[in-house]
Amino acid sequence: MDLKKYRFRLAVCSCVFVLVSCSISYKFNGASIDYTKTKTIQIDQFPIRSAYVWAPMQAIFNNKLTDIFAQQTKLQQVKRGGDLIISGEITGFDQFNKGVGSDGYSSQVQLKMTVNVRFTNNKNHKEDFERQFSATTEYDATQQLVNVQEELVTQMTKDITDQIFNATVANW
Repeated sequence: MDLKKYRFRLAVCSCVFVLVSCSISYKFNGASIDYTKTKTIQIDQFPIRSAYVWAPMQAIFNNKLTDIFAQQTKLQQVKRGGDLIISGEITGFDQFNKGVGSDGYSSQVQLKMTVNVRFTNNKNHKEDFERQFSATTEYDATQQLVNVQEELVTQMTKDITDQIFNATVANW
């Protein structure tokens, strides 16, 4: 009888030991950052360098880019000397006729935003890159661009900042 109690206690202690020594870590934001090495990020302002300019686009983009890193990482944002550095410019903001109706006029217009990004990882320069990211959206040609521009730019900005986040710290 004592042998059964001993075995039972030994089994319970073994299970507790296994459960305590094993740990599972989930990252729901997708970031794969070693916070023991990488502690800071420098996000420079992205000026508009496209032929067509809508001034609020710069602020919308810069705010969303800094927000995504603030919300989804523990990196401290710094003005200079970051472990990670993201810089670049908004290089394109263009619209194209996408579809033509039976009357010969445009029925759909495609809006495209392009951003050039330079990424520097001062902890691992093998991850450095310079790349273009872009997003498109469409709107009905019966609408004036000025009436839908803010909503469309916000949508494209979210798409592009998600792409930048994934390319720089998510390592997808």
